[in-house]
Amino acid sequence: MAAFSEMGVMAEIAQAVEELDWLLPTDIQAESIPLILGGGDVLMAAETGSGKTGAFSMPVIQIVYETLKDEQEGKTGRASIKTGGTIFNNWQMNPYDRSPAFAIGPDGLCCQSREFKEWHGCRSTKGVTKGKYYYEVTCHDQGLCRIGWSTSQAALDLGTDKYGFGFGGTGKKSNNKQFDSYGEEFTMHDTIGCYLDVDKGQMSFSKNGNDLGVAFEIPQQLKSQPFFASCVLKNAELKFNFGGEDFKNAPKSGFVAMDQASEGHAVKSTQTGSAKVSQVKAASNSPKALIIEPSKELAEQTLNNVIQCAKYVDNPKLRNLLVIGGVPAKDQMAALEHGVDIVVGTPGRLDDLISTGKLSLSQVRFLVLDECDGLLSAGYTDFINRIHNQIPQVTSDGKRLQVIVCSATLHSFDVKKLSERIMHFPTWVDLKGEDSVPESVHHVVVPVNPKNDRLWERLGKNHVRTDEVHAKDNTRPGANSAEMWSEAIKMLKGEYTVRAIKEHKMDQAIIFCRTKIDCDNMEQFFIQQGGGPDSKSHQLSCVCLHGDRKPNERKTNLERFKKKEVRLLICTDVAARGIDVHGVPYVINVTLPDEKQNYVHRIGRVGRAEKMGLAISLVAMEKEKVWYHVCANRGRGCYNTRLKEDGGCTIWYKEKELLSDIEEHLKCTITQCEPDIKVPLDDFDGKVTYGQRKALGGGNYKGHVDALAPTVLELANLEREAQSSFLHLGYMPNQLFRAF
Repeated sequence: MAAFSEMGVMAEIAQAVEELDWLLPTDIQAESIPLILGGGDVLMAAETGSGKTGAFSMPVIQIVYETLKDEQEGKTGRASIKTGGTIFNNWQMNPYDRSPAFAIGPDGLCCQSREFKEWHGCRSTKGVTKGKYYYEVTCHDQGLCRIGWSTSQAALDLGTDKYGFGFGGTGKKSNNKQFDSYGEEFTMHDTIGCYLDVDKGQMSFSKNGNDLGVAFEIPQQLKSQPFFASCVLKNAELKFNFGGEDFKNAPKSGFVAMDQASEGHAVKSTQTGSAKVSQVKAASNSPKALIIEPSKELAEQTLNNVIQCAKYVDNPKLRNLLVIGGVPAKDQMAALEHGVDIVVGTPGRLDDLISTGKLSLSQVRFLVLDECDGLLSAGYTDFINRIHNQIPQVTSDGKRLQVIVCSATLHSFDVKKLSERIMHFPTWVDLKGEDSVPESVHHVVVPVNPKNDRLWERLGKNHVRTDEVHAKDNTRPGANSAEMWSEAIKMLKGEYTVRAIKEHKMDQAIIFCRTKIDCDNMEQFFIQQGGGPDSKSHQLSCVCLHGDRKPNERKTNLERFKKKEVRLLICTDVAARGIDVHGVPYVINVTLPDEKQNYVHRIGRVGRAEKMGLAISLVAMEKEKVWYHVCANRGRGCYNTRLKEDGGCTIWYKEKELLSDIEEHLKCTITQCEPDIKVPLDDFDGKVTYGQRKALGGGNYKGHVDALAPTVLELANLEREAQSSFLHLGYMPNQLFRAF
């Protein structure tokens, strides 16, 4: 308990954690919990089973509790803005008054936007109405920016309306979309001085101390309005100095730093712009934290973790809600009416409740995207962007929205792009690094070549049912068409899957199929051979896990697999994501994943806790036609077997190319084995038992030494004879030296 308490975790949570036998924080918990409790945005990269759910659950529970406690005691509203755990009373850039992708550092002065295609802007917390003022901006990189002045009526895209006046890095000044040459271009390491003479009605700029002359005359109708320091960025970073530290270039005579403006001349910024601020009294359906998961099983696991960690948190007691499909919506709406503090859910049902106003985002101050790469690959990017735009960036009591993104694989362009848009100077906690395969995992490829292995021609009707993508094609033997070879691959993969299970006497394995229909067909294939869900002792006893199965069935199937009541779990990538089943020795990839990162994610389910694991991937040597639904129903009731480019819902899947991408990604060549699936072993590695720890010494080295013993003995005898012959010549060592 002391270990978690030292990180700032409240005693009630630490006590509950101790009862879970988490005596010491995992690496991801030790790194992330203090950062989140400190108010920062965090990106976590760690394997499933590393404790990352606890890493965000504990601080989320604590901060939500402290927020509710403050409200209970009437501690709402702050005179100053709080960012990243620190309260600032001086001039800074305003988190209330900025675009969504505009990030403000903990000091309130360092600003950044990493959007490449869009401009994002911000205004200062205060403006001035009288006098002559100066501030500086230093550019930290070569991105695009405009800096200057604007009124509270101006758009955050500085210089595009009559209320904003900007000077850009291209050497152009702009007002009301009028861009004119002015001064010089500026870029990284340059410092731009911004002058405002309200009394004369003039604005001017300097570059590295060189005065560039008057840029704008303030229109008469705007002279009575307060002006705020402003900027707009595109993939850029810069830092403001309002006078809190020494200026790099002293202002011209008569001008003073903005933070020297008297309170009579300074006004607070109005809360405008697209950064929403919550000023709504908390309704019962307004949670403080929203945790989004890609699958129902993972959502249930996370909610259970939250409930366990919050076991002793009281007065107020936290109210939690699981929002997933397959559960009567009326039960969830009833819970919302009674009040919720933490919501854990999947995108589909969350979207339904949010879009109909049943779930309000007005009080959310924590947004957690778990298994973020899975959410994005499943097509939920627009949903995430939409709800992020609805969440206030700063709550009415001055607390900034915190965003936590975590996954087993963060090294993808999509995740990085999303994080740059919705997070604010996030800290990366990367305990995984670039993808690699653990030494405890043997992974091999089995080529599936219907031209070499003609078994499929002899199967008749005794093969796995295929996905009907070739229902309208001639796939009979002898057609010699691409469609025929594709159908043959599907049949062979069913045979090879059973062969792999029997060859290695697999007592527990996860079998990954590409689509839900593939999972259903494989399950039926096993059942036909006696391996139904109730055939515990049968080698092909199995259960299935995918999004079309009812929640209770999915939960029951997963529990049965965990308890080893069945040997095989057949599932899709999405259904299995984030589910931590300990001690699984085998994985079979019936089809390689679309995303190369998911290959490591899949095979990483074996070889845990230093136990050896085997991952077998069946790779088609010919192109295979597969479903790729782009229709509105996402495949439900769809039989459009035309190719996507012809308006259909199928594509040609080329696994040889996918395998090359995976090998390039991992910087290795994956061992291939014959269709008999007898996995070769390295002589020095020795015989291993999958699902068990490797013997000390790295394997059966004793047998290797024994095999070489006769040769070593022969070499020793030859060495002895050579030395004896040399000594018989009558030379002594000192005589030898004298001879030379």
